[in-house]
Amino acid sequence: MGVDVGPVFNSSMNVETLEHGHSLHTSSSMFFDDDGKPKRSGNVWTASAHIITAVIGSGVLSLAWAIAQLGWVAGPAVMFLFSFVIYYTSTLLSDCYRSGDPVTGKRNYTYMDAVRANLGGIKVKICGWIQYINLFGVAIGYTIAASISMMAIEKSNCFHKNGDDSPCHTSSNMYMIIFGVTEIIFSQIPDFDQISWLSMVAAVMSFTYSSIGLGLGISQVVSNGGFKGSATGVSIGSVTEMQKIWRSLQAFGDIAFAYSYSIILIEIQDTIRAPPPSEAKVMKRATLLSVAVTTFFYLLCGCMGYAAFGDASKGNLLTGFGFYNPYWLLDIANAAVVVHLVGAYQVYCQPLFAFIESWAIKQFPNSDFITREISVSYWPSKTYKLNVFRLVWRTAFVILTTIISMLLPFFNDVVGLLGALSFWPLTVYFPIEMYIVQKKVPRWSTKWVCLQMLSLACLMISISSATGSIAGVVGDLGVYKPFKSNN
Repeated sequence: MGVDVGPVFNSSMNVETLEHGHSLHTSSSMFFDDDGKPKRSGNVWTASAHIITAVIGSGVLSLAWAIAQLGWVAGPAVMFLFSFVIYYTSTLLSDCYRSGDPVTGKRNYTYMDAVRANLGGIKVKICGWIQYINLFGVAIGYTIAASISMMAIEKSNCFHKNGDDSPCHTSSNMYMIIFGVTEIIFSQIPDFDQISWLSMVAAVMSFTYSSIGLGLGISQVVSNGGFKGSATGVSIGSVTEMQKIWRSLQAFGDIAFAYSYSIILIEIQDTIRAPPPSEAKVMKRATLLSVAVTTFFYLLCGCMGYAAFGDASKGNLLTGFGFYNPYWLLDIANAAVVVHLVGAYQVYCQPLFAFIESWAIKQFPNSDFITREISVSYWPSKTYKLNVFRLVWRTAFVILTTIISMLLPFFNDVVGLLGALSFWPLTVYFPIEMYIVQKKVPRWSTKWVCLQMLSLACLMISISSATGSIAGVVGDLGVYKPFKSNN
């Protein structure tokens, strides 16, 4: 393996020195886009893969529980409602990738750039804090979720060997460390545009475990001889009135936030190749395809899981052990969950990585530690550009999220709270306000009023869901034991 120290390079430079000493200027349309960056290669399929990877998380397996709280009428209705809301607000946001002309206008590379270009002022800082705190929380949540699936594989094999009534105690700490080490490696992929292959793999994995969960649900329904469940869900009596309210709010929030990916939409759109057609048109097609596929899978998995277990639906069909056999199929499904979460972690964290690195370059443009790259040969004619700052800071980030996950293994509820608080501003409020400015929608016009009513309704949902999440966190604190597992 050969190593040589290459030239200092950052994304704002107009000339990139290549291996053979030649220089290519940004004016060369063969190699560079209109903003001087290397040509983007994304299309509707890669964008759809990114979206599906981000949206169809392991949370799809908890939708049976969510529908159990709401029942056969409200559960599917809420899914359709939020699929429409997410699709609509995402189309508004995609129009904000370029300022002015949708084909030749100035690019906004991140969500914050779009807010800065259209709204400006204090709203940029508010948006940034909400977005990046949420991304940090998601990284912790995915670490915990991956460890739960890895523990489920161990427990599944234990049950198969010792019987379904065996205690089979497990600890999540070792699995969190394994997941963290894996993410340290993958986090060294330089930017969003280079993780398309990882998103493709993760998207396939999401369909794999979702399909297995669906198949097990169908087999259970056949075994039961019919559908379980009721029109209104879990009845008062089996739970108290207050528990019914909290659970319903949490379920409403689970379904709403299961669709949310707005915090990384602009970053995904920035991977799409230059017009024609415009990036916005390609992104809208990818959004329609992704939301349609997601809703189809959500309905199948959620409804079939509820039909299989009724009011007794587990929080996770694969790790809550609503099923015990065939154990090998459960192992495959949970392994697919882990692989998917490896990719989803990167999809969500790449915008945060890029933000910190861009900020560091602006603050310390002459620092070799931050800007210098080392060319590492790992294959004949193949080299990897190793940036020391990227290596150190991304590794530190993964270690920090892993340690917090180990300290607070119930942090999924806290992430749910973060999601509840970020749903309205990031998924609804900012996209609507930016669209109004971008398209110059007249105040008090019919369209303006309708957009504001949608924003207000989603604000109420976000507040209600946050209240339910707080109740869940309070319940977790009552049994909190650091570095211990209740599984």
